[in-house]
Amino acid sequence: MRTYAQYCPIVRAVELLGDRWTLLIVRDMLIGSTRFNELARGLPGISRALLAQRLRQLHKAGLVTRTDDGYALTKAGTDLRPIVFSLGEWGARYAFGDPQPYELDPEVLMWWMHGRIDTSELVKRAVIQIDVTDRRRQFWLVLEPGDASICYTDPGFDIDAVLSADLPTLYRMWEGEIELLDAVKAGSIGLTGARWVIRSLPTWLMLSPVAATVRAVRGS
Repeated sequence: MRTYAQYCPIVRAVELLGDRWTLLIVRDMLIGSTRFNELARGLPGISRALLAQRLRQLHKAGLVTRTDDGYALTKAGTDLRPIVFSLGEWGARYAFGDPQPYELDPEVLMWWMHGRIDTSELVKRAVIQIDVTDRRRQFWLVLEPGDASICYTDPGFDIDAVLSADLPTLYRMWEGEIELLDAVKAGSIGLTGARWVIRSLPTWLMLSPVAATVRAVRGS
């Protein structure tokens, strides 16, 4: 273990959390990822071997515990919530410029989106096709009462609505930089289909956990 050789609680915290990927693993666990494969899907840049190593380190440090079907944060882990999201606020204010091509991954964005859908008011299935126009990729959000999934091939259901935009615009919408309906009115996002889906989608889609912070910073 690397050490800064200073007796200070800040140093101890940095030594524990400062390794590459560690805080992003904590971030994803704070927003609901509990299984190894879920964490791997949300962090495709990390190898499975390194992810396993980081989880072992977090477990040894008392931040993560093993469960029957995955992992869970301990109290020490969940107490990192204000720290992680304060970093998000600082990043939105001082370090969040235009998206760079290497930061944009359509499969990661779809994975994030499907995990932030409020299906509590759904009474029947809704299928939303998402066309990523600049990547010539299609995805399908399949929403059921109490459940949401993302499909990378056509699931074979009737399509209720089609959402289309280039990838940078979809990311900007997801991160709270632009409002979905404003972008639809401006023509940068296309949204067609059943009126009940179009009307409800802005309330179903909860966006990034830091979207409200980004929106507040951009509006200040």
